[in-house]
Amino acid sequence: MKIFSKILVIVFCAFALGPLLWHVVSSLKTASEVAQIPPTLIPHEPTLSNYAELFRRRPFPVYLLNSLIVASMSSVLCVIAGSLAGYRLARARPRVRSIASSLLLVLAFFPTIVFLLPLYELVRLFGLINQAWGLIIPYAALNLPLSVWLLTGYFQRIPIELEEAAVMDGFTPLQTFFKIILPLATPALATATILAFIAAWNEFMLALTFMNADASKTVTIGVATLSGAFVYQIPFGLIAAGVVVSSAPLVLLVALFQKKIVSGLAAGSVK
Repeated sequence: MKIFSKILVIVFCAFALGPLLWHVVSSLKTASEVAQIPPTLIPHEPTLSNYAELFRRRPFPVYLLNSLIVASMSSVLCVIAGSLAGYRLARARPRVRSIASSLLLVLAFFPTIVFLLPLYELVRLFGLINQAWGLIIPYAALNLPLSVWLLTGYFQRIPIELEEAAVMDGFTPLQTFFKIILPLATPALATATILAFIAAWNEFMLALTFMNADASKTVTIGVATLSGAFVYQIPFGLIAAGVVVSSAPLVLLVALFQKKIVSGLAAGSVK
């Protein structure tokens, strides 16, 4: 049984890594080799021309910077609001907490397209089209239910006796929250921040709708709008290079913080 489980994990990892590795290989091929049938697994003449063309044809550093600003600001805003709401919910009555947590989990799995039209009207009303805040606020709001749900489970693990001791020492509720509760919840806060960051970085639908100006586009839109020399040409090598460049920051982020992500996700499972 244990061997079967290991094989199953290896198979699923291969399926998960396969597309990314294929993009890495394709990004190093020439245009003629990318279109070759049957495809080659290893480039005959590896080249970085696709990466050079990617940065020459489009302002990709601007796209990356826009994504970094939007994802960072939205994840920080989401976790600030989520930590306050999650702490309050963790100290609510069990029945209230159970109902609220279930509703939050349901909201977290709603597809983004459901909110597209009302969000567009709100963003347009406040004049935030082609503005970073036009994505930061919606992303923070959309990622908030999952963050609150995740943080609530962790805050429940923190003994309430610590808060009672802090009150006896003369701490105000805010001082207790910021000086005692938040430091103890660092793994869950890190996990919620990273998950919100990844969701905001990868989001496509809202960014495509709200960001029309080239200087305001995020990296996902930059990759999706890559085109060939004529309308029917699809530059697969160029697109593969764009996918690799846009994925590299996320791969690095997860590699650096994988232990905190795992510990934060498992936080509410054991009491």
